[in-house]
Amino acid sequence: MISRITKVFFVLLGGGLGYHFGAALFTLLNNWLNFGAIPEVAEPYIGAVLGAVIFYFLSNWLVSYIVNTINWGEEMLVKLPIIDVLFGAMGLIIGLIPAFLLFLPLSNIGIPVLRDLLPLIVSVLLGYLGFQVGFRKRDEIMSVFSIGRKEKNKKENTGLAANVEHKILDTSVIIDGRIADICRTGFIEGVLVIPGFVLEELQHIADSSDVLKRNRGRRGLDILNKIQKELKVNVQIYEGDFEDVAEVDSKLIKLAKVLNGKVVTNDFNLNKVCELQGVPVLNINDLANAVKPVVLPGEELTVQVIKDGKEYGQGVAYLDDGTMIVVEGGREYIGNDLEVLVTSVLQTSAGRMIFAKPKLLEKAL
Repeated sequence: MISRITKVFFVLLGGGLGYHFGAALFTLLNNWLNFGAIPEVAEPYIGAVLGAVIFYFLSNWLVSYIVNTINWGEEMLVKLPIIDVLFGAMGLIIGLIPAFLLFLPLSNIGIPVLRDLLPLIVSVLLGYLGFQVGFRKRDEIMSVFSIGRKEKNKKENTGLAANVEHKILDTSVIIDGRIADICRTGFIEGVLVIPGFVLEELQHIADSSDVLKRNRGRRGLDILNKIQKELKVNVQIYEGDFEDVAEVDSKLIKLAKVLNGKVVTNDFNLNKVCELQGVPVLNINDLANAVKPVVLPGEELTVQVIKDGKEYGQGVAYLDDGTMIVVEGGREYIGNDLEVLVTSVLQTSAGRMIFAKPKLLEKAL
């Protein structure tokens, strides 16, 4: 059916071109070849017939390529979500508006070639740019409108200004589980945003063939259910996605910029990337370190040495809150309780480490 329509289109196009340029063509041929006069009345019609025949045979050669191109475009449009097509069409229309406004100034250019080609080139370029902007920025446009609508509804319902802070959870902090306890204490304010791509990553982890990963994923899903059902926290699921971005961490940063929110994480690397890109970040490890009891150099602790350290002669112990203590010369006391003196404390976003030495050595000195 499409091939027939294409052939009919080519025949009509050839007939129209032949009718329009037939008289000029026959005049040129008569000047060159002098094959005899053709009535001027018949020249357009003869040209239309010749043009239709030529384009008919030309269509037989080109129809397969055209039909394949049309089928490819049709498949692409069918596969695209309707929301993508709508936003692409909106961007195309918006891009053609400035092209229409520029049409008259460009048509008044003194150079004939530029006067004919520039309006067409500008229209195609601006239309393409408008389509790309509408298609690729659809998630950001939708989020802007959704945020505005939510703030408007909140103003209507409460009569107060809707100044909401969005806290965006990443996968690691959900699996960690401490975010639920923090929410229960009321220290987290605003709206907890759970992106759809984070939920997909949790689901993939929960469906993993590896037992450890599967348990971690299921724990994360249980934590989310607990936050939604048991805690009095405003939780929203962000359904949008950034298809032009592959990494989940990059999507989180982009979403934080769109929502003007903060990323909640315990991932050290994501913490650093957020700081480099100017995105506010709440690190659960920083909070945990901030509320740990302060240990100062010179204090005495009683610990149990558990294992060897990385360096020769070192032993490793842990406080009740999980803080690691590196004991110089503590290797020979593995398995025993030992009184130690704190020598230094190293505290970073990745955690806190305490360095100490046995008190017996201090007494010996």
